[in-house]
Amino acid sequence: MTDMTARQADPGIRAARVTHPLFARIFPRLSEAMEDGGMAARREPLLAALTGQVVDIGAGTGASFGHYPPAVEHVTAIEPEPRLRQIATAAARAAPVPVTVTDGLASALPAPDASFDAAVVTFVLCTVPDQNAALQEIRRVLKPGGVLCFLEHVRADTAGLARIQRALDATIWPHLIGGCHLSRDTAMAIKRAGFSIRRLDHFLFPEARTPVSFHITGQATSRGDQPC
Repeated sequence: MTDMTARQADPGIRAARVTHPLFARIFPRLSEAMEDGGMAARREPLLAALTGQVVDIGAGTGASFGHYPPAVEHVTAIEPEPRLRQIATAAARAAPVPVTVTDGLASALPAPDASFDAAVVTFVLCTVPDQNAALQEIRRVLKPGGVLCFLEHVRADTAGLARIQRALDATIWPHLIGGCHLSRDTAMAIKRAGFSIRRLDHFLFPEARTPVSFHITGQATSRGDQPC
C-alpha cells in the first residue's frame, strides 16, 4: 500500500487539524501590509517561470495566486486553517489561473506520488512542526526534477540575534504568529531533505536588522532518487 493509499484508507491519518483562530483574524491585514510593503515584489520573480501542475502548500490568504503565470495549468492550494482557507477560496475565484483550495497538512499532502511539476511554500517551513517530514512529503508529490519555490523566515546571521530568535521561539512567538519559528536554518533543511538549491537570495524585511527581519527566497530541484 502506497503512502497515498494509506491516507485515503485511514481517515484517522488525515484527522489532525490546524487552528489558529486569533492569528487567522490578524493575519489577513498583516499579509496585506507585507505584500504592499515589498513581499509581492518578491513573489513575482519567484513564480514567474512556473509551468504545468503546481501545489501551493500553506496558501494562507492566497497571496501567491495572482502571481502565477499563464503557463501554469492548475494550482492545488493546501490550507489547513479553516478561516484562512475560506479567504483563499475567495481569492482563487479572482486568480488568473485555475486554483482549487483544499484542506490538508504539509506532512500529509492529499495528492498522489509524482503529481506536480512545482511546489510553492511561502512562510510555511517556519511554521510546520517537522520541517523534514514536510519536505519529504513535498519530494513525494513532486515529479523527479520538479521545482520547489520557497520564501521563508530564517535564522539571523549573528549569534546575538540568533539567541534572541531562539528565546522568542521558546516562548511567545509561535503562539502569536501561527506556529512560526524564527531561528530555523531552512536552506540547510532543504538540502538535507534531498533537494539541490539552484537559487538562493537572503534579504531583510523590514530592512532594519531585527530578530524577525531575516528571510530567504529561492528555488530548488528535487533529485531523482526517492524520499527516504
